[in-house]
Amino acid sequence: MFDRATTPGSTAAAAEGTTPPERVMRIAPLDLRQQKFKKSVRGYDPTEVVAFLTEAADDYEHALREIDRLRQDLVRMEALLIEHREREANLRNTLLTAQRLSDDMKEAAQAEAKMIIREAQGRADLLLQKAQGRLDEFERDITELRLRRRGVEGTLEASIQTLYHALEFIRDQDKPEEKVLLHRPRQPETPAAEERDPSPRANADGRG
Repeated sequence: MFDRATTPGSTAAAAEGTTPPERVMRIAPLDLRQQKFKKSVRGYDPTEVVAFLTEAADDYEHALREIDRLRQDLVRMEALLIEHREREANLRNTLLTAQRLSDDMKEAAQAEAKMIIREAQGRADLLLQKAQGRLDEFERDITELRLRRRGVEGTLEASIQTLYHALEFIRDQDKPEEKVLLHRPRQPETPAAEERDPSPRANADGRG
């Protein structure tokens, strides 16, 4: 019904997005509705004035309600902001604590791993030394066994050679005797031989 211009202060505050400072309102919407003006001959139309004041009172009341709602929202948002900041601080502290614990655990794990590696290397060196000692011992035993085998083989070979030569000697000794026995003529028995060695036939004849 009437054109209302926005005040410069409210426009600047809205553009900046900041909350304007609180202002003490000396006129309430009810004052606008109940305000009475003196009548004059050449004054404003009372109907228009009353209509304007009524509309201004409605807008003023609506503005006050909106300001109260915005204040409540601001209080609630500030409380949420404080809560979020506290949560953010707690989360940051938790992350820092977790990071420190992770670093401590990592350092402890690295130290333990280094110690385990050193112990494993020491055990491995000890086992290698023992294995090398056993290997040297085995090599000495193998060398000794080889020497013994060679000695036994030499002894057996010498024994075999000795037995072979003995066998050949015996064979050589047996061959001439067999030839003499085969070609020696058989001699007849003599009476002297019979007297010295009476045969069973002679004894039988004497008895008869």
